[in-house]
Formats: sequence, structure tokens, C-alpha cells
Amino acid sequence: MREKLLLIEDDMAIGRIVKDTLEQEGYQITWATTGLEGIADFQSDSFDLVLVDWMLPEMDGLTVCQNIRWESEVPILMMSARNEEADKVEGLQGADDYIAKPFSLEELKARVASHLRRWKRYNKKEVVEDINTFSHGLKIDWQTETACLHNEELTLTQKEFALLKLLAKNPGQTFSKEELYQHIWQQASVDETHTVTVHVKELREKLKDPVKTPHYIQTVWGKGYRFIGEPL
Repeated sequence: MREKLLLIEDDMAIGRIVKDTLEQEGYQITWATTGLEGIADFQSDSFDLVLVDWMLPEMDGLTVCQNIRWESEVPILMMSARNEEADKVEGLQGADDYIAKPFSLEELKARVASHLRRWKRYNKKEVVEDINTFSHGLKIDWQTETACLHNEELTLTQKEFALLKLLAKNPGQTFSKEELYQHIWQQASVDETHTVTVHVKELREKLKDPVKTPHYIQTVWGKGYRFIGEPL
């Protein structure tokens, strides 16, 4: 089965060369030209490796890396014309590897192959829990994308489950409304953060999670929300 790679690059000439080169190596390539498009592609499919440019429209490469890391440990290779040591150090805060433009296609192919070998070994060792249970009766089935409270299945919308998933998969991490909106609604505008407030309110009601004494979703005043559910 061919490995699937996600390429996020807005420079059409570079993107075409990288895509053609990697396809000739036998990889299946999905190519996005903006940061938000890349996140949307990542969330709609499964990939074995992500190549991302730093300077992208709508959402920069570092933020793309952050969004991907909230969901997956997939290898990320950052490509950038910024080649100062400080840039590389900053880029490696979110990505697993950094390659400066212009780069050799032979080096790119070697790095991709190396990361894919490590990813395969990681996947063989990694045991993924399909179901997580928490105190006060919450059970989340990641395979079927369903949640139950005291053994009763909750009727969650797609966005509500996406909110619950992002928060529960990153316990203790505070997400701003802007981050939640960009990640789940995949839009750059931060003027619609009221939408996030409404969806969190509705999710809390379904979880029977009081705002003042929450079991699952805690408001961090002035910052956003975080998941505090106690795993069993």
C-alpha cells in the first residue's frame, strides 16, 4: 500500500516539483496551497507524513504544525527559505525536521524515506485506545465517534463532537476561542468566536457539565477552555 503524504506549499513551481518528485518515488500526494486548506485535508484523510512550508496564506506553517500535533504524532517536515539557525530552532518547535530552501531533491527524498521508516516502527509499537472513560459517567468511542453519559448515547452534532475530541485528546491544554474556531471550522476569521461560545454551551448542556463546578470542560477566564475530565 502506497504511503500517503500531505504537501502544504503555496509556491506553485516548488509545489509541482516536490509533488512530481515524490509521486515518482511511489508516494500518494495530496497538495494544499494554504494553511487552512492543509488542515482541512489533514482532518479528512489519514497521512503518513506532512511536508509544510513556513510562510503560507491564511495560516502559517508553525500554526499548521501546532494544529496537526493536537491530533496526531505523524512526522512533519518543514520546508522554508528561512535558513538562519534561530529560524531552524523555532521551526523545530513544531516540526520533526527542517529543510532549508533551495534544497536538493535527493536530500528531500532521503529525509522523507527516513521519517517514514521511523513512523512505521512507531505505529507497530503504538497501542491506540479506541475508548476512553472518565469519572462522572462519560465514555468516548473514538472509532465510532460517539459519546455516552451513564451508558446513554449523546446526540452530538459533528462540530460538538469535534470540540469534545480536540479538548479531550489534549487534556489540561487551554485553547483560545480563535484556535478552536480555526481548527474546527477551518476558517481564518476570528470574528465568529461567538459561534464557539454557543457550541461549547450546547456541548456542556448535553454533558450535564455545570459551568461553575465542571467535570469536563473548564472555562479559563480571559483565555478559553480546557478539558479536565478525570480518566478511569
